[in-house]
Amino acid sequence: MISKIIGFSAQNRFVVFLMVLFLGIWGYWALKNTPLDAIPDLSDTQVIIYTEWPGRSPDLVEDQITYPITSTLLAAPKVQVVRGFSYLGSSFIYVIFEEGTDIYWARSRILEYLQAVKGKIPADVNPVLGPDATSVGWGFSYALVDEAGRHNLAELRSIQDYNVKLALESVPGVSQVASIGGFVKQYQVTIDPNRLSAYGISIMKVMEAVRKSNNDVEGRVLEFSGIEYMLRGRGYIKTVQDLKDIPVATDGAGTPVFLRDVATVQLGPEIRRGVADLDGKGEVAGGIVVVRFGENVLSVIERVKEKFKTEIAPSLPEGVHMVTTYDRSDLILRSIDTLKEEIIKLSIAVSVVCIIFLFHLPSALVVILTLPIAILISFICMHYLGVTSNIMSLSGIAIAVGAMVDASIIMVENAHKKLEEWEAHGGEGSKADVIIEAAKEVGPSLFFSLLVITVGFLPVFTLQAQAGRLFKPLAYTKTFAMLFSSFLAVTLTPVLMTLFIRGKIRPEDKNPIIVVLGKIYEPRVGFSLKYPKIIIVFAVIIMALTLYPILKLGSEFMPPLYEGTLFYMPVTVPAASISEVTKLLQMQDSLLKKIPEVAQVFGKAGRAETATDPAPLEMFETVINLKPESEWRPGMTVEKLKDEMNDVLTIPGVSNSFTMPIKARIDMLATGIRTPVGIKVMGPKIEEIERLGLELEKIIKEVPGTRSVYAERLTTGYFLDIRIKREAAARYGLTVDDVQGVIQSAIGGMNLTTTIEGRERYPVNVRYSRELRDT
Repeated sequence: MISKIIGFSAQNRFVVFLMVLFLGIWGYWALKNTPLDAIPDLSDTQVIIYTEWPGRSPDLVEDQITYPITSTLLAAPKVQVVRGFSYLGSSFIYVIFEEGTDIYWARSRILEYLQAVKGKIPADVNPVLGPDATSVGWGFSYALVDEAGRHNLAELRSIQDYNVKLALESVPGVSQVASIGGFVKQYQVTIDPNRLSAYGISIMKVMEAVRKSNNDVEGRVLEFSGIEYMLRGRGYIKTVQDLKDIPVATDGAGTPVFLRDVATVQLGPEIRRGVADLDGKGEVAGGIVVVRFGENVLSVIERVKEKFKTEIAPSLPEGVHMVTTYDRSDLILRSIDTLKEEIIKLSIAVSVVCIIFLFHLPSALVVILTLPIAILISFICMHYLGVTSNIMSLSGIAIAVGAMVDASIIMVENAHKKLEEWEAHGGEGSKADVIIEAAKEVGPSLFFSLLVITVGFLPVFTLQAQAGRLFKPLAYTKTFAMLFSSFLAVTLTPVLMTLFIRGKIRPEDKNPIIVVLGKIYEPRVGFSLKYPKIIIVFAVIIMALTLYPILKLGSEFMPPLYEGTLFYMPVTVPAASISEVTKLLQMQDSLLKKIPEVAQVFGKAGRAETATDPAPLEMFETVINLKPESEWRPGMTVEKLKDEMNDVLTIPGVSNSFTMPIKARIDMLATGIRTPVGIKVMGPKIEEIERLGLELEKIIKEVPGTRSVYAERLTTGYFLDIRIKREAAARYGLTVDDVQGVIQSAIGGMNLTTTIEGRERYPVNVRYSRELRDT
C-alpha cells in the first residue's frame, strides 16, 4: 500500500505539488490565526459566589452566609472543591468543577442551587455570581495619574468607575474591569443627637425622610392642544444643598425642621477595603482588566489598548493619563519569539548537518524543504483543536524536528546507494526509476517507524487536571508534526528526490567528514566487541553511580518561567487599619523603586472591586516591573535580586513572599494558598488549628532554603461588643431591633439611598459625628 502511494506520488508530481501548495497555504493561514499565549491555560472551571452584607463581622458572615452556601453547594453535580472565605461585610465562595466541565453549564447549576439557599440566609442578603473568569485572567492593569494635581483621588475614581471602566467592559473578551484605589464619593449626613433631642425627633425618622426624598415618579400622560405630554415628578438628589433642604419634621408651630438643622451634610469618602500606590509616590486610582475564561489573552489585551488609544484617552480630562502597570502581552510575545528563534536555529542546524553528511546540496534540499512544510501543516490541526501557540506547544515541534527529517535522510541515502550500484552496472534504465525503487524499498518501514514514534506520546493524553492541561499541547503538536512528516515522507519526499537528486553523487568513502568520523568510530567499536564483559560492567557501574544524584534531584510541577515581572506578596498582622496599611504600602513601594533593576512598582493592599480578589486588608500584592536584563548590574540574577529585595524589605511585623504574577494566580487557584509551597491544617476547632499552624511556622523557619514562613492567624481581630439590656430597653418601649438599628446607623453608618447623577451613582450615608462615635 505504502509502495503504491510512493509510486503514484512520483509519477504524478503536479497532483502532489498542488496538494502540498493547498496544505501549505492552509497551514500559513492557521499559523497566523492560532492564538498566542505564554503558557497553556492551567485554570480549572471555577464559579465564584460573592455576597455583600455591609458592616457585619467575619464570624457573623461565616455563620449566616458562607457556611449555609458552601454546605449546600457540596451536593452540586461535578463539584470537586468548595472554598469559602469570610471577611468584614463580604463572603467569597469558590466552587471548582471537574475537568472538562463547561463553565456556563456550571454557572447555571450554581444558580439552581442558590435558590435552595434563600431560606437559610438573611432575607436582605443577595448572593451573586462573580465574573465568568478567574484571577489567572488578570492580564492587564493600569493607573490613572494626574501629575498636574488638578483632580483629587475621588474625582480620579469617578473617572475610572463611570468613564474608563464602562468603556473597557464593552471590549470583546473582557469579563470585568475591577476598580482599585482612590475614594468613592459619598454624601455624608452627620447627625447631631443633641439637636435631635431638642426637636424631639428620632434618628429613624431622619433616615425615613432621607429615603423618601430621593425619587422620580411618573404621572402617565396629559394631552394639551392635541399634543401628548409625559408627566414626571422630579425628586432625585443632585447636590449637597438638595440634602440640606430635606424636611424632617415641624416644630409644632408650622415651622419646618430641615435636615441642615439637625445634621451637617458634606461630601466624603466611602469606607475602603483596598488601596493602590504607584512607585511609592502616593495613592492612585486604577483598574484591573479581567479576561473572560477561555478567551485569547493577547487578542483581548490588544483590543483593550486600542480602545484606550482611540476612544478613552481623548475623552479624559486635561492632565489625566493612563499608566500601564501590568501587561501580560509583553511576556507572551517575548516567550513566543524566543521559542520561534530556537526552532529556526534548530532547523538551520539540521539543514547544515544534512548538507555536510550527504555532501550533495541538491539532495539536502529534499530534507530541508520537507521540514518547514511539515511544521506549517501541523498548525492546521492546532488551530481547529483550539491549541494555542505557547511555549509548551511550540516545544513539541522543537522536540520533533530531529525525528521529522529521519525518513527523508534515510530515503535520500538509500537512493545514493542505489544510484552508485546503478552507475557501477552501466546505468541501464531510467535514473528516476532507480530513485523511485529506492524509495519503495525503505518507504514502508520508515512510514511505520515514524508512526511508532508518533504514538509514543499518546499516554500523555491520559493526564488529567493541571498536568494534562500543561503537557497535552506539547503532545498534540509533536504528534501532529510527526504525523504530517510521515505523510510527506511517502508523498512529497519521493517527488523531490526525482527532481533534486541529479549530477554526480559522491560515495560515502569520498566524503571527508564520514572518513574522519569512521576512523574515530571503528577502533572504539572494535574494542567494545572485543571486550564485551568489561564494557557491560563499566556501564552497570556508571548506572549505579547515577542513582545518588537522581535521588537528590528535586521535583517541580512545571519549570520556573521568568515572566520579566516579579510579584511581591507580603502579609502583615491582622486588623491593621487602612491608614497604617497605606503607609506601609507606600514605604515598601518606595524602597523597591530605589533598586537599580526596578523600572516600576504598582502596589495594592486589600481587595479590588471584583469577586476574583478575596484579599484581606493586611495582604499586599505588588507588581514589580523590571528593566531589560541588559540594563542590570553585572552578575545580577533573578534570585540575587529577590534576595536583595528581601533584605531591603525586612520590616517588623511583615512576612515577605516573592513569586511571579501568573505563577501566583495559578498557585492560588489550584490550592487556595498564595505561595508555591504550603501546608493545610484541618480540624474541628479553629483555635487548635491556629495553634498547630503557629508551631509549624516555628519549625519550618529552621528548614534550609526557607526564605519566609507565615501561618494564617484565624482567631485574631479586635471586637467591641455592645450587649443590649433587654429589660432596660423595654422600659423605653424599645425592642432589640430598635437599638440595633441605632448601632448600625448612628455608630457604624448606614447607606440609605443612592443618588443618580447622569451615569454616576453615589451613596448617601447617615451616622453620628466622629467625636461621638469614638467615645
